[in-house]
Amino acid sequence: MKKTAAASAVLLLSGILAGCAVNSNVSNSGSPVQSQAPAAGASAAPTKAPSTTPQKTPADSVKPSASPSASASPAASPAPSSAVKAPSSSAPSASPSAKPSGSTDIAKPSPQTKGEIGGSRQALSWYYMKKPKGQVPDFPKETKSFTAKEKAVWVGQGKNVYLTIDNGGPMGDTAKLLKTLKENNVKANFFISGSNVKAHPDFIKQLAADGHLIANHTMTHKDMNTLSDEQVRKEITDFEKLYKSITGQEVVKYFRFPYGKYSTHLLGLASDMGYTSVFWSTAMRDWEPRANGAEDPYNDIMNNLHPGNIILMHQGSKENMEALDRILKDVKKAGYSFGLVSEIKR
Repeated sequence: MKKTAAASAVLLLSGILAGCAVNSNVSNSGSPVQSQAPAAGASAAPTKAPSTTPQKTPADSVKPSASPSASASPAASPAPSSAVKAPSSSAPSASPSAKPSGSTDIAKPSPQTKGEIGGSRQALSWYYMKKPKGQVPDFPKETKSFTAKEKAVWVGQGKNVYLTIDNGGPMGDTAKLLKTLKENNVKANFFISGSNVKAHPDFIKQLAADGHLIANHTMTHKDMNTLSDEQVRKEITDFEKLYKSITGQEVVKYFRFPYGKYSTHLLGLASDMGYTSVFWSTAMRDWEPRANGAEDPYNDIMNNLHPGNIILMHQGSKENMEALDRILKDVKKAGYSFGLVSEIKR
């Protein structure tokens, strides 16, 4: 994919601490990105943009017992130098072509044989290649070949932002999270592991009552590439049964792979079960304490704000929760609206 001269290189690994745990690495490499201030009208004074110094960062927050460490995770070849990578320490070497600002990146339907699940089993890790503020990032070359058998979305449409909150690990300050979302009249998209759903039923019921979208993030938060098809189906269906037993509702058919680790075969499997897999176009290093406190998540999001932005944030990050109110207010001041991934047109 062509990278503009202004393109910034950031390499983020798929998940990140709070709700998904793993020691995968993300690196900011390539040409430096020009520091960008938050949109005009921001409620807070200008803040220092994130450093462009190359750095390695992991993906999800809590390492699963059955999944390999990031450094040993399978992948084909080194990721492009300008890529913002997902959980694995490597990614496809070719860079994908850019999408027009405001376009929707989603798998296009194509003929398929009912009940047939094909696709490669090569283990992949989601990544994106950051561009200047206001521009939609570039994405993995594999997205060009996704069909209806690999239903997925990674960016939405227009001046909309989709806040997705992962939780495969620590729950963090749930009361503060619920209060901040309600006070700002924002509906978020939650990808919560079944283990946390089971341990915190009242929180799940409140999310549902408040109108947030709660999606399938598997029962045990394992790397799906390490499991058989039968085991993957069980991870998904067990979550469905648990969610219905707690809320009395069917879970919406949206899915996120733990650690952003997947394969086109697994995308096809999830699609065959009626799910659309949700990736992202902004993520951050929030699995560990942030050097500049709440300023870091604020800058990570505001400096990469773009049309159709799907933001990945982990609930267990203290700094995320401290920055959330300011982020929600300033994203709106920048002219964006928050939406649910179920509203993305396909």
